[in-house]
Amino acid sequence: MIKPIAIYLPQFHPISENDSWWGKGFTEWTNVVKSKPRFEGHYQPHLPADLGFYDLRLKESRLQQEQIAKEFGIHGFCYYHYWFNGKRLLYEPLDRKLKNADEDLPFMMCWANENWTRTWDGSENKILLSQEYSFEDDLNHIQHLISYFKDDRYIKVDGKPVFIIYRPKFFPNIEETIKIWRDEVKKAGFPDLYIGFSQNHEHDYHPKLKGFDFAFQFQPDFQTRSKKNVFNMSVLKKIKRRLMKYMGLKLEKDQYHYDYFEYVQKQIELNFSKDVYPGITPMWDNSARRKIDPFILHNSTPEKYKYWLSHIKNNYTWKEMPESFLFINAWNEWAEGNHLEPCEKWSTSYLEATKEILN
Repeated sequence: MIKPIAIYLPQFHPISENDSWWGKGFTEWTNVVKSKPRFEGHYQPHLPADLGFYDLRLKESRLQQEQIAKEFGIHGFCYYHYWFNGKRLLYEPLDRKLKNADEDLPFMMCWANENWTRTWDGSENKILLSQEYSFEDDLNHIQHLISYFKDDRYIKVDGKPVFIIYRPKFFPNIEETIKIWRDEVKKAGFPDLYIGFSQNHEHDYHPKLKGFDFAFQFQPDFQTRSKKNVFNMSVLKKIKRRLMKYMGLKLEKDQYHYDYFEYVQKQIELNFSKDVYPGITPMWDNSARRKIDPFILHNSTPEKYKYWLSHIKNNYTWKEMPESFLFINAWNEWAEGNHLEPCEKWSTSYLEATKEILN
């Protein structure tokens, strides 16, 4: 049985850091409600339907999310985890879940190990909070994580807690970091760690080469491959005019919008990779979050999503993996126009599509 894992953003509650950086009471909803269409036919803003503008500090909101996820066959959530040398951010939703036995949906964690910058207003070079890597911090970090791993709801593979790194390229020595983590997890009584990373154009290698057990396809990958070419967003910014005709990329008022179904077709052309779980996105549009150079997958529909999902179900080599995870990006990335949660336009249609194909 395929186990859909929906990536979960815990940004929807105020914290003192965001108050300082963006203004009192800022949450992801602040960006969402300000968004406007940037070209004719552009679906913006993405506004929540069934769950409303929730606050993730409230158990009632989290319980509603889990109820809907279970109703439509989502196996578990993958929570983004924010750690900066012992300083944590956006931890309250998951920490409060751990204290409430009624929130019983399985979960895993993905360390979003990036610097925090002013990306949302176009000032990507202005760092608000930086990542500093060291083996001492690796040790402190894994010892903190073990308390989550011990929870019965934490997703494990053959008894091994699943943990994911978002961008491993930033580590000075990821192999040694993984070794430290494996040793500590074993000391805590687990058989090992089942560790992976989000695979995209900047991390396009076999997981075992860096000491990982697996990767998963992070969608959208912002790349389109042919036999001779790999194009990512940084390339497109430099040579966008020359590639527009070749890739079918449409440019309007300096904003990228790329047809969702054409993107799906190009992804289907790619072969699945060994030890890499499949990934999918129902839609993508980060123009609510990015004022400059957003990337928009235009004209997504539940039927097109079903078509892609059916291809994955029928063609991925499920029996070659120790588990049957399918990573869906995302459950609630509202400011990236990327969500399974019901919206005013589509209601529960994407959730219904997921259940229909996978169950």
